[in-house]
Amino acid sequence: MYPHSCQMEFTRRGLIFSGAAGALTLGGVLQARLRAEQSKTAAPAAIRSCIFLFYYGGPSHLDTYDLKPQAPSTVRGEFQGISTTVPGLQVCEHLPRMARVMHHCALIRSMHHKNRLHDSASIETHTGRQAAHGDREEFAPIPQFFPCHGATVSYVRRDQNPVVPHAALPYVFHNVVDVPCQGGGFLGANFDPFRISVDPEKQDYTVPELQLREELQTARIRGRSRLLTRLQHNYPGTLSPDPGLAQYYEKALSLLGADAIRRALDLEQEPREVRELYGLHSTAVEDNGFGSQMRGQNLLVARRLVEAGVPFVNVYDYRQQGLNWDSHAQNFEQHKRKLLPPADRALSALITDLDERGLLSTTLVVAAGEFGRTPTINTTAGRDHWPDCYTILLAGGGVRGGAVFGASDATGAYPTRDPVTPADLAATIYWRFGLDPLQHIHDRSARPWPLADGRPVTSLFDSRS
Repeated sequence: MYPHSCQMEFTRRGLIFSGAAGALTLGGVLQARLRAEQSKTAAPAAIRSCIFLFYYGGPSHLDTYDLKPQAPSTVRGEFQGISTTVPGLQVCEHLPRMARVMHHCALIRSMHHKNRLHDSASIETHTGRQAAHGDREEFAPIPQFFPCHGATVSYVRRDQNPVVPHAALPYVFHNVVDVPCQGGGFLGANFDPFRISVDPEKQDYTVPELQLREELQTARIRGRSRLLTRLQHNYPGTLSPDPGLAQYYEKALSLLGADAIRRALDLEQEPREVRELYGLHSTAVEDNGFGSQMRGQNLLVARRLVEAGVPFVNVYDYRQQGLNWDSHAQNFEQHKRKLLPPADRALSALITDLDERGLLSTTLVVAAGEFGRTPTINTTAGRDHWPDCYTILLAGGGVRGGAVFGASDATGAYPTRDPVTPADLAATIYWRFGLDPLQHIHDRSARPWPLADGRPVTSLFDSRS
């Protein structure tokens, strides 16, 4: 059990024991104590997959999952609360479908960090660590240092060698400037995500690496691979690729033969009623062709990728520069007309679909923005950036349905109980995959880094799952 679910007590005997084990340093004592506490509680069965849905721009927690009906009108805003399938738990009136699946979900209402700008907040959200350049926007590409969640999971579990360990979508309209939080960082480009593009006009998904010429089908590629293997065996050293490139040849061959992944991206294989369940066409206002009409289909593709055996899938909701959740003006109009209806439809469909297919218990769904919005409504009826307190949603993956962890104050401005950071979220994700967040990985200078600097929120999960 970790400190998010119990109080740690340090005793003289415990310190002596830790020192006898060769850990008589503060870091060693903390790690030994954390592991000892963890071993006292049966952990839930490890998940097989995670879908991380990222609402770029920062949804308003006060207008979605942490309403403040008793606050002054300058704080509470225009929206009313509605009842959910969890007694006593209300959500925004514009989330009626999510209200019907809240018994599968948990809320963390005490998320917080110190980054007030999009890029730095996004980096900490996806890596669990603040960017080395601090809290500022970058208008030119900079190298990513820390790996994202999916890259870290892929690296630590690389011996399992799935064809696609980590996928990310959509990649046509998402970024104008690539925020350095989506790849392998110091683990290397080999652990970058498998990037899936979408064509909003054709409403289809493609990956150039999977496109086969008509005369070069999978069986023929496999035959060529077997022939090369025999030739290398019969004539050693003459046909062997450069050792540094061998892994890329093998990866390319496995991708070209990834029929299950190719099928997962073909939504024509999905019944029309299922596609409509997720939102086949957007009910939102026109977004200048940037593809919000595919928001529901993006989550349907994520479900199909999980079924095809992809352990980690990132889904990016809206592009970096352009219309998104960054509601500095007309917050309520934007949420009511453009943002909440398709998000409500798509996320509730994903949760329901995973549940009906028996995948929800083994798939953790994380729905989060990089921060929340200001408690006080500004002069343009908007809300500004607010990382001091916000809410994220978890579903499946052994989560205790209907649970609420942490709390915000009367205006949603600051946590009043059980504060949680992106580092804690990262630790929770790794812990649910059966990984030890205190386990070390090394950067290119051989410096050791724990998988996460935070502590998993173990009390949100059912040990019997």
